[in-house]
Amino acid sequence: MKVWVLLAFSPLTVFAQDKDQPIEVIDVIGEANETVMPHEQPVSGIFGLSDAVHEITRGVTVIDESLMQEAAIDDLHDIARFAPSAYAPSGFGTPSLPSIRGQLGELFQAGMRRQAGNNGLGVPLSLNGVERIVVARGAPPIMLGTTQRVGGFVDLQPKQAHTDEATTRLTGRIGEWQQHRLQVDQNWVIAPNQQALRVSAEYVDEGSFYDYSGLRSDSVVVAYRYQPNAQTDWAVSLEYYDAQWTDNAGINRPTQALIDDNLYITGIGVQPNNSEVPGAFAVISPTGQVRIPRSQVLTDPLDTNTATTWLLHSTYSRQLNNDLTLVNRTYYQHLNRDGINQNSFVEIIDGAETFENRLELHWQQGTTIGANVRINDVLGYSQFTTEADLPIDLTAGLEARRIPLTAAQQARLVELQPGLFVSPGAQYDRDGDGVGDFNLSDTTNSKSTQLGVFAQQEFVFTDAWSSRLGARADFYDVSAQDPIAPAGVTPAADTHQDWLFAWHADTRVALTPNMNVYATAYWSDSTSNSMAGGHVLNGAGEIDSQNFATENTLYEVGVKYQPEGERWYADAAVFEQTRSLRNRDGSNSGILTKGVEAQWNYRHEAGYWMTLAATYIDARFDNSAAFQDSRQVADAFDNSRPDIIAGTGVGAPNFAAFAPSNQRVQGIPPVQLSAAWGWSFTSQWQLGGDISYTKSYPLDYLQTVMIRDQHLVNMNLSWQVTPAFNARLEVLNLTDQDNWSPVFEGGYFGSTLAFPVEPRHARMRLEFSF
Repeated sequence: MKVWVLLAFSPLTVFAQDKDQPIEVIDVIGEANETVMPHEQPVSGIFGLSDAVHEITRGVTVIDESLMQEAAIDDLHDIARFAPSAYAPSGFGTPSLPSIRGQLGELFQAGMRRQAGNNGLGVPLSLNGVERIVVARGAPPIMLGTTQRVGGFVDLQPKQAHTDEATTRLTGRIGEWQQHRLQVDQNWVIAPNQQALRVSAEYVDEGSFYDYSGLRSDSVVVAYRYQPNAQTDWAVSLEYYDAQWTDNAGINRPTQALIDDNLYITGIGVQPNNSEVPGAFAVISPTGQVRIPRSQVLTDPLDTNTATTWLLHSTYSRQLNNDLTLVNRTYYQHLNRDGINQNSFVEIIDGAETFENRLELHWQQGTTIGANVRINDVLGYSQFTTEADLPIDLTAGLEARRIPLTAAQQARLVELQPGLFVSPGAQYDRDGDGVGDFNLSDTTNSKSTQLGVFAQQEFVFTDAWSSRLGARADFYDVSAQDPIAPAGVTPAADTHQDWLFAWHADTRVALTPNMNVYATAYWSDSTSNSMAGGHVLNGAGEIDSQNFATENTLYEVGVKYQPEGERWYADAAVFEQTRSLRNRDGSNSGILTKGVEAQWNYRHEAGYWMTLAATYIDARFDNSAAFQDSRQVADAFDNSRPDIIAGTGVGAPNFAAFAPSNQRVQGIPPVQLSAAWGWSFTSQWQLGGDISYTKSYPLDYLQTVMIRDQHLVNMNLSWQVTPAFNARLEVLNLTDQDNWSPVFEGGYFGSTLAFPVEPRHARMRLEFSF
């Protein structure tokens, strides 16, 4: 811990080295109340020291704080209003990871990879401490390091204290279903142009359209900035976040009649042993078909989902001379999480600590070198092997949703607390019959140390042509042990060391002073992790070496156009990516994704702006196996009511595995279109909105159920009552569409669950600034 603290605050030891050499400072200052468009700000600390969007050889969208307010961006789903290829399942009602180019992406903050939930099921994300969002398509670049998820990434850029002006902003929001939010954001100037302090606090108490659902959270962010001279800048922020929320699994039994007409098949599932407790291979004899309220989702008032996290970010920058800049970044996060649901799902993170420090040296000649250390220490307990959603009849009352464990099931688990059972962290054969006697989930006590070095070099051949090469090597030292082994056995433990590599090459040609074309090639190894980035033991009690041998590739060709003196921008790209999908059982499936994406941004001096985004995606299993909770929804039913459904009587869940194929990946729309706009038609009034469209796509692997073409329209009206007071009315899902989305990335629950999007609803935001 002493080493971590010294690294985090090492910038203090070099502040005394004042120089008179000027540092290049890039300030982006917008006009009052003017929306900053996605191409108008540089991208710092991701691809290099600082890069203009039109010069980056990747698809990038920057969502500034003004645009976040214009579009009412509350979570990672909302970035799809501006960024191509950004579409996500509901994440059980709690999106904690972005989904980009039809696959999970990574979440960064201040250029450092954050902890996040396993496969998108995690902790709610607070944007209280965020003032800009960078959405980048494709795997994270060399400087950011080896990651598990490579579809793309979102970098949340923390709020910074401003040394030039003291400000106060008070924002309140009320909405339907008893939704309330209050935020206070105060910036103090301690020493003009040298020191500042900023505190942003947010209180959220929201009911929900969905039954037994809600969100209650507190967030406090303290940011400090120190600029003792023109060459030195140190920004540090500390966030405390505490949340209570609801895991929302949507509606089960997703037949085509449910998707098209909200018609739900009733009937209790019966296990092969005649038990009516939801369990594997249960069969339902349909008793009827009813129109189900879309709020009647698979939740339970007795479920517990809470989390507390601390986040520290420090970015220190020092211009050593006219050619050389040093940057040191530090990140630390502590996370506790309790998830105990009545359907027998358990995920408890009893302390996850992550620390990373990265040192970068940037030469003006286009050279960047650096090194980093990342330590991740996770103690967690998990149990998801006895969940069974299809047998549950949502119309039968709460007791029908609950899964008390039988004595036989408890015997295959370990008691963590009185009455609470989880999987052990490894497999054991206690009776000597050669077969393991326990169920495995993601229980682990693991620690990993990652040491990385990287370098990239830009080569300028002519005024119009340049290329860049980069490479990275990471050494992993990992240990894992079973934290809750059954009585009478020796707890399993293992260690593993491995090297992971990555490289990229790109080239950019300016066809005209306003138009750049580029090509990018990227290859990397990546890891496959469990909850909070931990590592698990497999059935043999070992850390699987295959979890460090996932190869990812990216090939991308694009064009970017930014006319000089004009206020619009456009880009387009064609891409092909390979990656791996971590399945629920810990295995990995290869995915091949091809596509085309484009975006266009425009702003006019007369007071209106618009953005357009378009995406085509073809995502397929790359001659790889696929897995689903059940082979198809019809497996859950017998054929006693063929007028309702032609049931197969197989029983469900049946944990289906599909042979290697090039089948289309379920749960991903092939076409996405979106537009957002704003119009200040007087000095006090502004009208805005956005519309999105997704083309029909299969919900399940066998494509027996389709989510039809869908659109969503949101509108808002703002009134600048006084220079310090703004009132805004927002209406979401204006046309009241019965839209649906998958609940889980990768389609595992595609034959089991579907998530109903909220109906039309309104909310009011009041903001005081002084």
